Amino acid sequence: MPLLALLDFASVLVFALTGALVASRAQLDIVGFAFIACLTAVGGGTVRDVLLDRNPIFWIAQPGYLWVACAAALVVFLTAHRFENRLRTLIWLDSFALAIAVAAGTGVALSLRSPPTVVVLMGMVTGCMGGLMRDVVVGDVPVVLRQGELYVSAAFAGALVAVLTAPYVAHDLLPLGVCALTTWVLRAGSLLFGWKIPVYKGFPPRHD
Repeated sequence: MPLLALLDFASVLVFALTGALVASRAQLDIVGFAFIACLTAVGGGTVRDVLLDRNPIFWIAQPGYLWVACAAALVVFLTAHRFENRLRTLIWLDSFALAIAVAAGTGVALSLRSPPTVVVLMGMVTGCMGGLMRDVVVGDVPVVLRQGELYVSAAFAGALVAVLTAPYVAHDLLPLGVCALTTWVLRAGSLLFGWKIPVYKGFPPRHD
C-alpha cells in the first residue's frame, strides 16, 4: 500500500476510535456511533481534498475508509464499558490521531507540489478539522480551542518541520515521520507536563 494511503487509513482508524469514544460518553445509539466515527475519521481529509481540488475525494475513491470507521465504531460500541477512564483514553488516542493525520495531510500536499504555506495549512486542516467537527456536533468545547493547549500549534510545528526537511531528502518517509513525531511529542508534552502557549488575558475590568 502506498505511504500516503497507509497514513490516511491509519488516521481514519484512530480518529474513528476517538469519535466512537465521544459517542459512548454521549450515550448515543449504534447509528450515532457510526455517524460520529465517520465524521471524525474523514472530516479533515475531506476538507483537505476539497481545498486542494483533489478529485475524487479520498473516501469516495476508496469507500473502504468508511468501512474501517464503521468497524471501529462497532468495536467501541461493544467494548467502551470496559474502559475505566474513557476520557483519558480518548485524549491519548486523539494525540496519536492528530500526529498521523497531520503527516497524511502534509504528505498529500507535498505530493501535489503545493507551495510551502499551503502544505503547512493542509497538514493542520487534516489534523484538526475532524476532531473539531466531532466536538461541535456532540456539544463539547472543541479540543482545538481549549485555552493554551498545544494542539493546533503542535500540528503547525509538525507540518512546518516536514516542509523544512523535504527538500533535503529523496524519500517522503523521513519528513513525514519527523512531522508525526514532532506533532505527537508537542501534544504529549502538553498533556503530561502542561506545556502551553501564552493566552490573551485582556484588559482589566473597568469600574466606572
